[in-house]
Formats: sequence, C-alpha cells, structure tokens
Amino acid sequence: MRLVILYRPESEHGRVIEDFIREYQFRNNSKQLEVVNVDTRDGIATATLYDIMQYPAILVLQNDGQVHKMWQGNELPLIDEVASYTRA
Repeated sequence: MRLVILYRPESEHGRVIEDFIREYQFRNNSKQLEVVNVDTRDGIATATLYDIMQYPAILVLQNDGQVHKMWQGNELPLIDEVASYTRA
C-alpha cells in the first residue's frame, strides 16, 4: 500500500498537513508516503485521476493504483488510522 497526500502548501491547511506529514514520518515508514502539491502539473493530474474535489486529500492506494481508502477536506483522520491501512 502507498500513501499519497495532496494539499496546497501556501494555504490555510498547509501547516496542519505539514505537521501531520512530519508526525506520520516520525511514527511510521516514510518510504510509503508521497506528498503532492496540487498546484503543480503532477498534482493536478493526480487530483483529476482520483477525482479529488476537496483539499487536503489523503489517499491510501493499493499497489495497482486503485483507491483503498480516501479522506478529503479539513477533517483529517488520526495518524494511527492512516498507518493501519498502509501496514496491511
């Protein structure tokens, strides 16, 4: 499983997401974590591919790229909840 976080660094949720990312990396294997700025070409493509409508968005992807679990908007999941999906 792979974890992808899409967000805008220069936004009201930027600092909250960056704190979430740091804490996730501290507690877990950060090799599974991909952080994507939605204001870049890759970010727009990823958001379009997975039909993301709100930011920030956290995606847990299977190895074949299918979405296993997704969270969108300001209500972030607990770090342990996200990590439980990526450990499987």
